[in-house]
Amino acid sequence: MERVSENASFGGTHGVYTHASHACASNMKFSVYQPSGAKKGKVPVVFLLAGLECNEQTFAMKAGAHRIASELGLILVMPDTSPRETPYPGDDASWDFGTAASFYVDATRDPWSASYRMHTYVTRELPALVREHFPANKDMMGIMGHSMGGHGALVAALKNPGLYESVSAFAPICAPTQCPWGQKAFAGYFGEDPDAWKEWDATELVARVQLGFPLRIDQGTTDKFLERELKPELFRAACAASGQALELHMREGYDHSYYFIGTFLEEHLRYHAARLG
Repeated sequence: MERVSENASFGGTHGVYTHASHACASNMKFSVYQPSGAKKGKVPVVFLLAGLECNEQTFAMKAGAHRIASELGLILVMPDTSPRETPYPGDDASWDFGTAASFYVDATRDPWSASYRMHTYVTRELPALVREHFPANKDMMGIMGHSMGGHGALVAALKNPGLYESVSAFAPICAPTQCPWGQKAFAGYFGEDPDAWKEWDATELVARVQLGFPLRIDQGTTDKFLERELKPELFRAACAASGQALELHMREGYDHSYYFIGTFLEEHLRYHAARLG
């Protein structure tokens, strides 16, 4: 692992790092915010998964998370949104598939399966690397995300019960098998069989896997992607049917932007801090 940069922020440090990833078969970048309290011992860690077209710096630069993370004593880990070193035909042809659009899944279709294994990267490889190099408490781990990253956070938790103690999302893609973004990405990463897609759909997963704590979702009511792509009502119905506790906050007048995220991020981080002790 190599440090690319480091900056002081709210009494802590924000660093950008690169390392050779086995899961993604390439070098990957990620950023980490360490609060001042991390100098005294191991502290809880929250993984922040960004959305389409973003990278490892987007959450750090746009969300304004450092101040509250410093106060609460949380390490924040922000991975990149896809492998970038191995080019594939068409990976830059559109903004919602390929580069910066991994959907945090483990692809099974060639050629994507060789390096688009972001689920394994986010849930296994990167946490192990963080525990090795940073004062992160392995028993106090949460995950959150925005849009595509919100989908990634929900799926990461539901496919790995017990791995996280807290999970939240801003405007997540709740039912990717039933929306154009998800259908396009899943056909590319998994092939044309819709049954194979269901293993990466939070609305499908929550019907058979429940977590022992409430999930939190915030969604803006004027989000232009709400009806076509995000579909929180489907996830809410699936949670109600299965008994999974869900806190769904519909925020009147807010959209899909980081202005929305910045407004409610403190509530999310306090939710994680309370769950992580």
